[in-house]
Parts: sequence; C-alpha cells; structure tokens
Amino acid sequence: MIIKRYLVSNMNEAMTRIRYELGMDAVIISQRKIRKPGFAGFFSKKIIEVTAAVDNSKEETKKQVAEKENIQNSIDALKKIMKEQTTEKIEEEKVETDRSKQDNEKVEEEKAQVKDKILEEFAEIKSMLTEISENNINFAAAKKSKIQMTLEAADISEKNIKKILANVKNNKEEIDENEKLRSAIKDLVAISNAKMEGIVVLVGPTGVGKTTTIAKLAGRLALIEKKKVGLITVDTYRIGAVEQLRTYADIMSIPFRVVITIKDMESAIESMKDCDVILVDTTGRSSKNSMQISELRAFVDKTKSKNINLVISCTTKDKDIECITEGFKELNYDNVIITKLDETTTYGSIINILNSAKKPLNYVTTGQNVPDDIKKLSADDVCKLVLGEETI
Repeated sequence: MIIKRYLVSNMNEAMTRIRYELGMDAVIISQRKIRKPGFAGFFSKKIIEVTAAVDNSKEETKKQVAEKENIQNSIDALKKIMKEQTTEKIEEEKVETDRSKQDNEKVEEEKAQVKDKILEEFAEIKSMLTEISENNINFAAAKKSKIQMTLEAADISEKNIKKILANVKNNKEEIDENEKLRSAIKDLVAISNAKMEGIVVLVGPTGVGKTTTIAKLAGRLALIEKKKVGLITVDTYRIGAVEQLRTYADIMSIPFRVVITIKDMESAIESMKDCDVILVDTTGRSSKNSMQISELRAFVDKTKSKNINLVISCTTKDKDIECITEGFKELNYDNVIITKLDETTTYGSIINILNSAKKPLNYVTTGQNVPDDIKKLSADDVCKLVLGEETI
C-alpha cells in the first residue's frame, strides 16, 4: 500500500499528479483546505491538501498468476513426455510380446509403474497449486480496508488502529460504517471536566511549550473569566522563561513569585491564598531521568494540587509518547494538555497521547498568541480533526 500527500491549488492538479505518480487505480482518501506553512501563509489563499493511496498488491497478484502459468506449462509438458514415453514403451514391448508371453507380462508391469509415476507427479503438482490458491486467499484477506487507510493517514498508532477497527466491527447498531468509525474514535477520547480553581500545576518535558501555555491560561482566567490569578514558577534553569512569565504577570497585573526551594514554595502559595487560581510552572525534565523526576515531585507534592497537567506536544513521535507518559506517572498527573496543534497537519497523535497517558484531555494550544491560542475540545472536535473534516 502506497500513501502520498499532495499540496495543490485545485483538484484538477491533484488528479493529474495522482494519476501520473500512482496510476489510474489510486483512490483519494481525504482532502481539505489548509494554509501554506510559515508566516507568508497567513497572507495567501488556502491550498488543498489531498491524501491518496494505491494498492500495489496487483504486482504480487501478477507474479502469482505467472507462477500458476509456469506450473500449468510444466504439467502440459510432463503429460506430453509421459505420453511419448508410454507410447514408445508400448511399441517396444509389442515386438517383445511376439517373442514371449513372459516378456509381455513384464511390459504390463512396467506400464503400471509408469502410470503410478505419472499419478505421483500429478499429486505433487496439485498440492503446489492448492498452496498457491490458499496464499492468494490469505493475501486478499490481508488487503487494507479504506477505514484502516484513513486511520494510518492520520498517523494513529497501529495499536490504536486495531482498537478502533475492533470497535467498528463489534458495533451492532444499524448505522453506516462512517458513523461506526466516528463512534469508535470518540470512545478513545476522554475529556476532562476539571475546574480551573485552586492550585493548577503544569509538568512535562523540555520544549513542549509549558511556559507559553501557562501564560495563555493566566490570560484566559484573568482577562476573560475575570478571576484573581497568581503565577509561580519553579523553572529557574531558563532565565528567559522566568523573565517571560514576569513580563506577562506585569501586563496582566497579577502576583508572580519565583521558587527555588521547597520552603519557597510554601511561602509563595501562602502569599497568594486570596487568589481564585494559582498557576504553577515547573522545570522541563527528561522522562528518562528518574532522579530529576523525583526532585520535581518534591515541589509538586508540596502544592497539594488536585489538578496536575502533563503538557506534551502534538508533534511527539509514538515511541516518545510512551516514554513521556510513563516517565511522568510518578508525579500522579490528572489531565493532559496537548500543545502545538498548529505545527502538524495530522492529529492522530491526540488519540495516541490520550490512550498512552490514560488521562482526559484538558486543553489544547493552537499557536503563539497569548491568551487566544488555547481552547477546550470535545470528543467530536477531536474526531473531526483526526478524520480531516476540520483543521487548525
């Protein structure tokens, strides 16, 4: 199976390129309008992203047909040779028969041996043909369905594709297959109903956008929801990050504290006890470094938060997703925030992240603008993104 994506101005261009590169048997899996990546994309009109696939199994089928033809040719040649040998043998033995009845009995015995040999050869060839036929049946059964191709194109992991296909197959409702697919995808999406109050902690690896995300949350809560918000950061390793948060705090006129020790955490929380929400930004840590995770846990435990969020990027590779979600489990996170949806064109990783973490989705971020580019998604919203019905 060959799957390719094309960025084109119109569908005529798409069809021309698809037929030229994939052939007339190619099918279109999905199409959607997107903007060109980069800053210039904001000022240009949208282009069309088309995903197409072609089943290259036909080459295998041609090969198997050729093998069958070769075997059949061998059978025909064998028949001819055996017939000639039998005829020659019979003619020779006819001469000998005139000389002796004893020789005639010998001819009959040899004829029987030749016949047995032919039958044995035919039995072997029949077995070979049966095996080829069974392989053809198994190959046909292994052909991917359109649903599976769609899920693969969305970059959903093999493990989660199997779950979805099983749910579709086991759904006995009298609805069409597309609705069964949507239902199966939504079954894998849990949405958090956690209230943004008290102490909210963000944890996660480096480079996923925790600091920008916490600034967006602070802006949303303080400027839009009119809540009294406090900001605390434990990230003293990156001076730029501290100053960035301090700048946001000054702009929004909200209290801000930098924490270096666990005792500092206690006093910082105490100084903000009148706030409706205290947002705590933490140092980015490697999920593979258990010592760093244990050090971070000491700070997180001191907050006594009931709303700890693992922040992870939508662009994270499948294997790294497993490593991150497992490595941060020591912090007992409650929810997941998925960032950088604007930096990818496929959204199957949302399914992969939620099912690896086994925690509900709290927020997603969709750009760099503070506080605008952060929002809640429903299970139906996630489903539409995964199936290419909507984009960021």
